[in-house]
Amino acid sequence: MSSRQTVLVLDFGSQYTQLIARRVREQRVYSEIIPHTVTLGQVRDIHPAAIILSGGPSSVYNDQALRFDEDILDLGIPVLGICYGLQMLMDHFGGKVQSDGQGEYGFAKIHHETSGRLLEGVSTESNVWMSHGDRVEEVPEGWIVTARSTNNVVAAVEHSSRLIFGTQFHPEVAHTTDGERILSNFLFNISRCKPDWTSASFIEKTIARVQNIVEDKAVLCGVSGGVDSAVAAKLLSMAIGEQLFAVFVDHGLLRKNEREYITDTLQTGLGIPVEYHDFSGAFLSKLKGITDPERKRSIIGEQFIRSFEAIAKSHNSIDFLAQGTLYPDVIESGGTLGTADVIKSHHNVGGLPDDIGFDLIEPLRELFKDEVRFVGRALDIPDNILGRHPFPGPGLAVRIVGEVTPERLTILRDADDVFISMLKDKGIYDEIWQAFCVLVPVKTVGVMGDQRTYAHLITLRAVTSVDGMTADWYRMSPEILNEISNKIVNTVPGINRVVYDITSKPPGTIEWE
Repeated sequence: MSSRQTVLVLDFGSQYTQLIARRVREQRVYSEIIPHTVTLGQVRDIHPAAIILSGGPSSVYNDQALRFDEDILDLGIPVLGICYGLQMLMDHFGGKVQSDGQGEYGFAKIHHETSGRLLEGVSTESNVWMSHGDRVEEVPEGWIVTARSTNNVVAAVEHSSRLIFGTQFHPEVAHTTDGERILSNFLFNISRCKPDWTSASFIEKTIARVQNIVEDKAVLCGVSGGVDSAVAAKLLSMAIGEQLFAVFVDHGLLRKNEREYITDTLQTGLGIPVEYHDFSGAFLSKLKGITDPERKRSIIGEQFIRSFEAIAKSHNSIDFLAQGTLYPDVIESGGTLGTADVIKSHHNVGGLPDDIGFDLIEPLRELFKDEVRFVGRALDIPDNILGRHPFPGPGLAVRIVGEVTPERLTILRDADDVFISMLKDKGIYDEIWQAFCVLVPVKTVGVMGDQRTYAHLITLRAVTSVDGMTADWYRMSPEILNEISNKIVNTVPGINRVVYDITSKPPGTIEWE
């Protein structure tokens, strides 16, 4: 563990745990998510500046409730419990938590009961985001209620003599009006943190860490054409120079003209030689007849490793494989902690085979997408690379519902190229976090040139987001949608119907598979 200040977020399975970590980072304080099973000794070794107990789906009085080493509370480190975290604190100190079957979900208002350090500067009536079934019925001795909701639910508490605080609501969620101020009070006024975690400090520490791990050995870095792998390759190049071998594996599931982009725009922008290797035959052969999306990802993940192993044989000795894995990749693949459900396996996380012939290096694993872009700008990577929309590692395989075939790949590539080109022509590409087409292998009846057609359905998907953890569908004008639909239907053989996906995340994911 480095000497930097660290705020530990103990994860109890909340859907907002990652959000807590990034909200802390937004105030330029480094945060790290760790399992709720962390031991007292491990916390002592880390020397955190503060600890945040996340929310979670458990009830404190349930036999299967997630717990933590409560001796941590006696270390004198400032602690903030959020939602379930608050309820654990109340239970530990002798209070009473119970369910009356009502709960609070969504917006609520809180009003102050008394002045408190955590709510300093927060308006006396403030909108907050609640998401709890249980509630604090009785506050333990030595604790002060600083706020209640308009439903008379205990909303915020503080210990009268120790630096331990709790909120029933979620200050990390954007819906909580004064959430940023509340977290700022905890970080700076209470925990005395310093806002010194920046892109420059991340780059400096990551380079030193990579050099310490790699020493004089060689690293193979998979470059996909996306932002994450580009930033990872540039960072590694700065750390180890000619010990890095950046390689691009063509799996046959790429966007239109992607090879040209890799060998020209990307290679020039990074200032790093990128080897091109065509393994499309192997990938497409193994995907033949496969319809289950998790099987697709698993097959692609394994074949990537086999491809890298084959490439490594052409070099003297490769000990490490580097990937652009991010925090959202890890959490969607079941998390680093085992407390979150698997949403989907990422080809570079949950889809990896067990028998990997490399040690993995993932320099961006603790970052969110927007943080990666900040690091990329600090590394002087051009905006035309950093501004690209995310593209999944499994490529078009997860944008074709069902079996991947050469015919479907051709149709999808051409439709997607029309869609993205028109977004750029209309000047709205940069307003959108991610946009793409999905081929739905359901044929529908249409009429073209006075003749009946029976062709595929294409879905347009465009979303706005900050970090990919949540997303909202982009409100595209009917006029632009009409132009895009007409051009796709008129120029891409095999399509006679276009629809627009207006599902947010949650409940949907951004990608369809």
